[in-house]
Amino acid sequence: MSNDAFISIQNVDKYFGKFQAVEDVNVDIAHGEFFSLLGSSGCGKTTLLRMLAGFESPTNGEIYIDGHAMSEVPPHQRPVNMVFQSYAIFPHLNVRDNIAYGLRKQKLSKARRYEMVDEMLNLIALPEYGDRKANELSGGQRQRIALARALILRPKVLLLDEPLGALDKQLREQMQLELRALQRTVGITFVFVTHDQEEALTLSDRIAVMSGGKVLQLDTPSGLYETPRTQEVASFIGTMNFFDAEVIKASSTSIELSARGLGKVAAPARDQQYPKGAHVQVAIRPEKLRLSNDRPADTKNALQGQLKNSAYLGERSHFYVSVDGIEKPIAVSSQNREQISTGADQTRPVWLSWNDEALVVLNAD
Repeated sequence: MSNDAFISIQNVDKYFGKFQAVEDVNVDIAHGEFFSLLGSSGCGKTTLLRMLAGFESPTNGEIYIDGHAMSEVPPHQRPVNMVFQSYAIFPHLNVRDNIAYGLRKQKLSKARRYEMVDEMLNLIALPEYGDRKANELSGGQRQRIALARALILRPKVLLLDEPLGALDKQLREQMQLELRALQRTVGITFVFVTHDQEEALTLSDRIAVMSGGKVLQLDTPSGLYETPRTQEVASFIGTMNFFDAEVIKASSTSIELSARGLGKVAAPARDQQYPKGAHVQVAIRPEKLRLSNDRPADTKNALQGQLKNSAYLGERSHFYVSVDGIEKPIAVSSQNREQISTGADQTRPVWLSWNDEALVVLNAD
């Protein structure tokens, strides 16, 4: 456990019978960090969150919160609270009583309870909603009430199990910004579970990408996106083009490769070490590629292809370019302010170009 770890998950395994849901997870989370567990359904992220909450127990390993081992601590005595996707708003209670529900066992005066609820209503920007009935709330308002009900108990850690999953796209994006602002205001540690890559990138200080019960990579949002360590992480975080390649030579700063369809290319080494002749993959994000009608004169990295398809998405367009020697069309993404002219005739050639720094070298899976 590092000195600044507020939550430390050490060598944690979880079995359900013979099925291993979580395998040897080691994660340290700092105080006040917005930390996300990201992965597809069945990857182990929710099981890990439930172990933090105390609803499940590790088969092996230990979880520490604020320096204390949690193995023998029941859920109601842990310094955590949890917000679920369903919100679990009580329909027979108004907003004020929903928020105050967790205070009912505490020896507080009625005036103090009202004061604390008013603080929460102001925090979630719903000061006039205390007497509203639960069935009079929108989805976004219900989500805020669920957050207030969890935060009023002043937990050291807030656990969130896909709390935005039931919202439509526009409201979900709005609530992402509100949730991040709320976390910064209260200053406590948030551990957030999601399968949505964009959501994790938007909200998080750091992200653990999980698959098959394991943490594949733990990094900042920019670290995961710009320098993924495996093809699985690169594929899961956004869109990526992959090319089979062989290492020609490598130094401490760069790697020269022969890549199928691209020819001879160079990429930053990024602390990677590959022997001559190693089979690897070269990857590049669609927005790192430039599309033009003529061969660009300002770069050595240029490739001719044929435009096969395009999609207009408002602020940007996606293009798909067929290149000899590459089975799958190469994806390119461009801002529409760049006003790329591809013309109505999609049979004529186009050019792709890129900088060396845009390439990422990955182990061949």
